[in-house]
Amino acid sequence: MSVNKVILVGHVGADPEVRYLEKGVCVARLRLATTERGYTATNGTEVPDRTEWHSIVLWRGLAEIAEKYVRKGSQIFVEGKLRTSQWQDQAGVTHQRTEIVADSMELLGARRENNAQ
Repeated sequence: MSVNKVILVGHVGADPEVRYLEKGVCVARLRLATTERGYTATNGTEVPDRTEWHSIVLWRGLAEIAEKYVRKGSQIFVEGKLRTSQWQDQAGVTHQRTEIVADSMELLGARRENNAQ
């Protein structure tokens, strides 16, 4: 048995990038920041905040919800799985990308009005 499960709560770094594929299938990509708060160790050493950026991919209905309601700064809960892809560019350089493919997403925090900052 194996498990591939990711749970994140964080803030969106920019409005989602949304596109529609063949047959109207919607896909959205966004970057999510999670931050571990810094602290002061018992010996007085200051440990700063540590922010990680995660690439999230949402499909179909989740992507459509993201398109309508998720904006830069939104706080969201995402549950999904890790996927890694690999490809070569025209120069023959191999690239690798790891993303979280979301199975579920929830909007957190207060709902914003369209003209509110």
